[in-house]
Amino acid sequence: MSRGGEMVYIPDDSDFSSFRDQCESLEGWHCRYNKAGVTVWSQGQEESCTVQKIKTRISCKDVPAETLYDVLHDTRYRKKWDSNMIETYDIGRLTVNADVGYYSWKCPSPLKNRDFVTLRSWLPLGNDYMIINYSVKHPKYPPRKDFVRAVSLQTGYLIKANGDGACILYYLTQVDPRGSLPKWVVNRVSQFVAPKAMKKIYKAGLKYPEWKRRHDPEYKPWVYPEQNTLPSVSLAELSVQHADSLENIDEAGLPEDHLSTSDHEA
Repeated sequence: MSRGGEMVYIPDDSDFSSFRDQCESLEGWHCRYNKAGVTVWSQGQEESCTVQKIKTRISCKDVPAETLYDVLHDTRYRKKWDSNMIETYDIGRLTVNADVGYYSWKCPSPLKNRDFVTLRSWLPLGNDYMIINYSVKHPKYPPRKDFVRAVSLQTGYLIKANGDGACILYYLTQVDPRGSLPKWVVNRVSQFVAPKAMKKIYKAGLKYPEWKRRHDPEYKPWVYPEQNTLPSVSLAELSVQHADSLENIDEAGLPEDHLSTSDHEA
């Protein structure tokens, strides 16, 4: 997502518009899965040496778009529904609708666990919402020895209101998990993992209103910026995280059946 490949920047309206177009367009996308209200597409060759873009769509009955938007922002609630998450926290804010955050997740043995540092931004558009991110480097959060630092080239959600009290959720991602996994394995596994991840988010949306009523119901800094107490981060502190600058961790000889059990979603 980074313009020119080197400069860290906060996405603008044209970036959000481009992301929305990618979510809604079918041109150049190949359907890989379509079952029980969940569809998965990929862009690019599964056997290629590059990481594919994966796009998933799920219809969420009985979950308003604004509720799902809250679910995807609420780091406290994420601990309840994201069983793969090890840790997540916000590092600092850039603007009223952009911040820098950390996320780590469990990978199935014998893989090493992964983590990200990302620049995330969001845009409410009437009844629709978008959240997008890409990987950055922050001097205080370098790669750790106990994790493989993964790279989000582009990841995000489009939440579209769909009638009264329902919505459609799109999830689009292009992530390089690093390590020494063959890219074809990453591409194939991503297609199986995506439907599980989307169903988890949908279920989380159904349960969120009741949970939020009992946990600081008025606190939503992603909606009310005046509630945000994060320290300010300057763009000058950040640089783009390129995958090729990270050490490759040897995970050779892994059986493919080990890799299909993760429910990761970025």
